[in-house]
Amino acid sequence: MDELRYRVDLLNAMNQRLTNDEKMYRLICDTSSNAFLYVNFIENEVRTLANWDFFFPDIEIRYIKDMAKLYSQVEDKYVLPLRDLLFLEKTEMNAGSGIIKLKDGRTWVECESAILYDEEGNATDKVIRFKDISKFKNQNDELTYMAYYDILTGLYNRNYFVRLLADFVRNAEEQNAVVAVMFVDIDDFRKINDGLGIIVGDEVVQQLGQFLSGFQGEHVLVSHFNADIYCIAIYEPTGNRSVGSVYKSIHERIKKPFLLSTGQELTLTVSVGVAEYPEAAKTTLELINCAEIVMFKAKKQGKDSIQYFDAPILNEFLQNISIENKLKEAVFSQNFVMNFQPQYYVKDKKLRGMEALIRWRDNDGRMISPAVFIPIAEKNGTIVPIGTWVLEESIKTFSEWKKKFDYSFILSLNISAIQYMRDEFVDNILGIIKKYNVNPRELELEITESVLIENFKEMTEKMCILRDYGIRISLDDFGTGYSSLSYLKGLPIDTLKVDKSFIDTTIADENTRIITESIIFMAKRLGFETVAEGVESNEQYNYLKDIGCDCIQGYLLGKPMSKEDCEQLLMKQV
Repeated sequence: MDELRYRVDLLNAMNQRLTNDEKMYRLICDTSSNAFLYVNFIENEVRTLANWDFFFPDIEIRYIKDMAKLYSQVEDKYVLPLRDLLFLEKTEMNAGSGIIKLKDGRTWVECESAILYDEEGNATDKVIRFKDISKFKNQNDELTYMAYYDILTGLYNRNYFVRLLADFVRNAEEQNAVVAVMFVDIDDFRKINDGLGIIVGDEVVQQLGQFLSGFQGEHVLVSHFNADIYCIAIYEPTGNRSVGSVYKSIHERIKKPFLLSTGQELTLTVSVGVAEYPEAAKTTLELINCAEIVMFKAKKQGKDSIQYFDAPILNEFLQNISIENKLKEAVFSQNFVMNFQPQYYVKDKKLRGMEALIRWRDNDGRMISPAVFIPIAEKNGTIVPIGTWVLEESIKTFSEWKKKFDYSFILSLNISAIQYMRDEFVDNILGIIKKYNVNPRELELEITESVLIENFKEMTEKMCILRDYGIRISLDDFGTGYSSLSYLKGLPIDTLKVDKSFIDTTIADENTRIITESIIFMAKRLGFETVAEGVESNEQYNYLKDIGCDCIQGYLLGKPMSKEDCEQLLMKQV
């Protein structure tokens, strides 16, 4: 009797434990966001648990044969992976995991299975867990997209483009093929951003990028490199995917205006640089650099054009890089010297003044022409400290001469457009004049027409301030840049310098003589003093004297000379 009671109590305890376990598992299932599919192979029974209706609403599964209903709930390409997960042969190969996408087009599901086996190795039970990973998958896809594609245009981004181009180059090396890289840059894009706003600028980049995406293919890569620059790589550029064909298509498109969302129409031009593997470079980054270099060459030569790589362009670029590095060092150490070239009155060859000219000898002892390093200095911004040094050094020297020699003459100083446009320019020069106690009326600032292009009103206001202090203003290189006739009458200038290019050919060419005589006549009628540059022969001198030119400057009467030689010249004038 006691034995029977013991067994009953034991069974009751076991039932209670099973009941508690069932409650716990049911509670776990009810609070889970996952869904579970339980399969009992022995009983041929299937049960669905937890959040089943979220994944497969209205799909009731009770028997193994019902599981085929699930195939209709996933996108076609995921039917076979799902079938592999559900397949119920009694082997160890049934366990596994995978990812499927439901037919609603937005739900991604991770599936994972586990199997129990009997002593003979036959499957007895199987559980498949379904987990919603849509948020994670979308975030991952977004990160993947950002890793490979440019957000603004949808084209390949720079990093991914470089990786794909490296594959092109490796294949080309193995197959003895050619890879062309085209750098495409929108001309004057800064003016679009500054004038119309960055939103319009972004829309322009998008629209051109959308057009360029049409070239994308198995053998053509298109990327948005940065800002207004695109890069196109072509494997074996022949036929309709040749560089010439692609450029022609681009050129035809940009002839038509781009219609913006604001209703505005905008016409663009582009500069294109082209470099090819293996002719231009042997590595991916070198190939990109060569294409970029020749793109800048196309811009320098007038924009709206295509430029192909050749060795002299690379050599010039490398030389400029070397000069730029040396120039920064020279600015830091103020490793420059001043020369001065005399100017004379035509009538009696009396000394009018001196033009201050900067000279630079690098650490290797080579003289580098201002025509080479000044444009580089203007580009990288070192022209500002260089210009300040020139003003200080020249005016200091001029002050010493005035104390040493009892002779009245003019000091002419060249002013860069970048230097002139700085807000502090007027205050700086007035401060230097006061520091060295020189007469402002004996100083002449030479400016080129380019100074007036950016902001005519602001620049002329500065000229007026300087002239109010007595400083003379000279318009340099007249006639070689932009047409100045329309605003010449309103400029507060004292002197007009006739460019050397006219003087060089004025004797031999009748048309040049007509232009030169017209400039001299016009300047005299407007009350300007005239100075002819680059006078190297008596024939030129006599001609300029005959047509009424006031002053000359050139090798005929005086080359650029050192401070010491200038002092010898001034001693003769006293």
